[in-house]
Amino acid sequence: MLAVLWQDLLSDISLLVDSATFETWFRPLQPKELREDGILVIAASSQFAVDFLEQHYKEKLLSLARNRLPTLREVLILATDESQRPTPLASPRSFSIHAVPKAVVPPTTFNQNFTFDTFVVGPGNEFAKSAALAVAKAPGKTKFNPLLIYGGVGLGKTHLLQAVGLFLASQQKALRIAYASSEEFYLNFIDAIKNNSSRKFSDSFKSADILLIDDIQFLSGKESTQEEFFYIFNTLYQNQRQIVLTSDLPPGSLKGLQDRLISRFQWGLCVDIQPPNLETRVAILKRKAEQDNLNIPEPILLYIAETVSSNIRELEGIIIRLLAYSSITKRDITIDLVKSILKGTQKNEKPRFSIEQIIETVADYYKVPLNNIREKNRRKEVAFCRQLAMYIVKSFTNYSLKSIGLHFGGRDHSTVIHAIQHIEFLRKNERSVASDIENIISLLSNQQHA
Repeated sequence: MLAVLWQDLLSDISLLVDSATFETWFRPLQPKELREDGILVIAASSQFAVDFLEQHYKEKLLSLARNRLPTLREVLILATDESQRPTPLASPRSFSIHAVPKAVVPPTTFNQNFTFDTFVVGPGNEFAKSAALAVAKAPGKTKFNPLLIYGGVGLGKTHLLQAVGLFLASQQKALRIAYASSEEFYLNFIDAIKNNSSRKFSDSFKSADILLIDDIQFLSGKESTQEEFFYIFNTLYQNQRQIVLTSDLPPGSLKGLQDRLISRFQWGLCVDIQPPNLETRVAILKRKAEQDNLNIPEPILLYIAETVSSNIRELEGIIIRLLAYSSITKRDITIDLVKSILKGTQKNEKPRFSIEQIIETVADYYKVPLNNIREKNRRKEVAFCRQLAMYIVKSFTNYSLKSIGLHFGGRDHSTVIHAIQHIEFLRKNERSVASDIENIISLLSNQQHA
């Protein structure tokens, strides 16, 4: 009787949900028992599946089952695979630096320059660094769980996040570290659903000792992904696993995220990073120049620091431009050269390059039709060119996000933010992209001096 009931029930469910949902959540279920007290016991492969089904389909399951068997009182869903529970932190398994299987999400790779030692400390970021270091030294054992670091673009949030990962990887090699941007988390979750590997995706994160997620605000509006992250967060938190997140805004200001997620983000410590003061900016410039073997006199460093005050990324971008100018033109770095490079970055001055100039240069560089970049063309190569052009516009002009979006076919500011974050990720992790950006900036600069 149980087998017949279950097959009938599966047939009813398949008519109510799409095939992907059916194959992901219902096909793996197994009927275990039909009790005399009117309870149908169903086995799910993991606790995550149990939680998801109870929240979204429990009532529907009970209603459909009662249509087949009116005497049924309850449907009980249980997890049968206990082997997937996270290993206690006291006796960690031996894992490599790779966070999760390659088939599920990208391996954990850190920028080796993003260490605590290379993080330039100032009044605006001292507390954030101290909190991150405390977490790295005693993951899951401080009151800072979760630790959420928030602040504007280019202020060092990702640097601190990866510094935690690098520190732990060097100090406790047995720890399983899961690191991803929220964009990577979202995209790989979609792939997992498509490939019927949702359980593998979930378990890979739930079994981590440390979870590091960059730019959590990207999950805004993505309800299913937020559901997935909610259960992963709960599992890790309950098992005293350390969670570190970054965001461009404090939790209370994040829009499009579930209230229960925002509430959990506030359980631990939320700390902000402020723009660097003058002394810190000079120190950052000096450190970057030394890394690039660039000899810049102290008065010039001070002039740059006084002129540019928005964020660290822009300061580092100026050093890159100086390096490019110096190597291409074979000129010494003088105050006049710096002024020509900084032209347009000062407040109330026109941007150094026009948006049109940047779009045309990017289109020509990648041999993509100019109109395709502005139109709603979603081909992969066109989308990449559009995003890279947005990134350069934002990095090297004073245009606002809204203004940039209007120049790229009327796209909203969230699309521009996503583009900037995506290209920044590629710039840090793919040398070819970083090289392309440098080449395009050189082309733009040469046009101006032609």
